[in-house]
Amino acid sequence: MRRTIGFVLTGVLATAALAAAQSVTLPPGGNSQKASVTQHIGLAKVTIEYSSPRVLSPTGEDRRGKIWGGLVPYGIHDLGFNERRGPWRAGANENTVFTVSHPVKVQGQALPAGRYGLHMIAGEREWTIIFSKNASSWGSFSYDEAEDALRVRVTPEKAPYREWLSYEFTERKPDSATVALEWEELRVPFTVSVEDAAGLYIDNLRNELRGQPGFSWQNWDAAAQYCLQQNRNMEEALRWADNAIALPFVGQPNFTTLSTKAQVLEKLSRTAEARELMARALDLPGAQPIEIHQYGRRLLAQGQKAEALAVFEKNQKRFGDQWPVHVGLARGHSAMGDYKSALRHAEIALKQAPDALNKKSLQEAVMRLKDGKDMNAGG
Repeated sequence: MRRTIGFVLTGVLATAALAAAQSVTLPPGGNSQKASVTQHIGLAKVTIEYSSPRVLSPTGEDRRGKIWGGLVPYGIHDLGFNERRGPWRAGANENTVFTVSHPVKVQGQALPAGRYGLHMIAGEREWTIIFSKNASSWGSFSYDEAEDALRVRVTPEKAPYREWLSYEFTERKPDSATVALEWEELRVPFTVSVEDAAGLYIDNLRNELRGQPGFSWQNWDAAAQYCLQQNRNMEEALRWADNAIALPFVGQPNFTTLSTKAQVLEKLSRTAEARELMARALDLPGAQPIEIHQYGRRLLAQGQKAEALAVFEKNQKRFGDQWPVHVGLARGHSAMGDYKSALRHAEIALKQAPDALNKKSLQEAVMRLKDGKDMNAGG
């Protein structure tokens, strides 16, 4: 009796050990190679993981012209498993998985951040893209409509021949991208967009500055500059600019930080404060001629010609003939219509040009001035 019990127990343990053993790695079924593609839309990271079947079957049959409505049936169809009907798995083998790190919109409809099983209902004129909350199943065999997170309808397009099923990100923009499934001679596109890409960056900056990055004045300044570029969150940008200047153990009142704060003050219509701060920045011992020059260029871009020329002249008083002092003077005099003085400074600057790009730009400026034209109009 004891021997019988021991034999049974040994068999149970052996079976359990087999069940617990990890499977070995073999080539993918049907030679449908695994693939993935990732695209960042602003801060949102979008990844599609899929298995990629080819038009030529594993047995060598050319299935061109037999994919759509054949191998991939139109509509909800019999999956050939446990009498279940469902959509196409949008690839081969395991779930095709769509992962997004931040909330997005697909075809204008909201999809929360998450990991989704991607399924599709094919049609001759219209397709349905399904994002399922179940991303761990095998294909569509256990697909359940009750687990849908989102469905969108799209229009298929004729496309150049593609042997292997692929997903691509096309028509990329700062806040959106088109995802396209392409196989055989068909493309199925859908748009993924981030509703407020700049807002995501600002939220992220706000969070990052609470950690190690907040111990660098450069990061506070960069955050304020980003708000300036986006023309938003100016009050917050002012606080960040103040931290870049005066945060204990971190801030530095240098030309960069004072200039950034002055720009924010200008955006807030606090012009007198901005000018006072820039006057202080221009007199800083550490100010460099290129920094003062760039400030003068900014004034020119704002249409403040006389103020810009005064800055360029101050640059000369401080730094003499250093590059790019004469470039600034040429631009300032040209903006004021004094082409003779502008030409004189442009010719001096041309001899000082440190590289081919600046030399070419100044050669063009000299030609414009000789023709009695404003060099600033040419860039």
